[in-house]
Amino acid sequence: MSLALLPAAEPAVPLYWRRTFPGRTEQARAARGFVGCLLSGCPYLDDVQLAAGELVGNALRHTRSGQEGGAFTVEVLRGCGGVVIAVGDQGGPSEPVVRDADRLAEGGRGLLTIACVAESWGWHGDEHGRKVTVTFVGEWTE
Repeated sequence: MSLALLPAAEPAVPLYWRRTFPGRTEQARAARGFVGCLLSGCPYLDDVQLAAGELVGNALRHTRSGQEGGAFTVEVLRGCGGVVIAVGDQGGPSEPVVRDADRLAEGGRGLLTIACVAESWGWHGDEHGRKVTVTFVGEWTE
């Protein structure tokens, strides 16, 4: 049987990808596409792409990554029973926090949304650069 005919299963060893994007708003779509391409067939891909988009949006809005000449990095890890997405930014004055946004506010719910769809999330770093990481648990066989 050809390997091309075998269903894609959970990899025996974790798979890792990393890509740096220019810090421009149109790159959020490119980052979601990058994640989608790598995780094709993932049954919770919509949630993973939603989280990636929110993290990129936060990096562009709240850190130096969104300023002239800025950049952000997207990391994807598949294996060990799930997916981990991380977005690294160039730091800024505030720390990532889940806020209870005003019901009529047009924004401010990104990390709250991530907290609802993911197994866990967290961050490390400082005003010079940080990484926000989101973990999803669940395997797929397609």
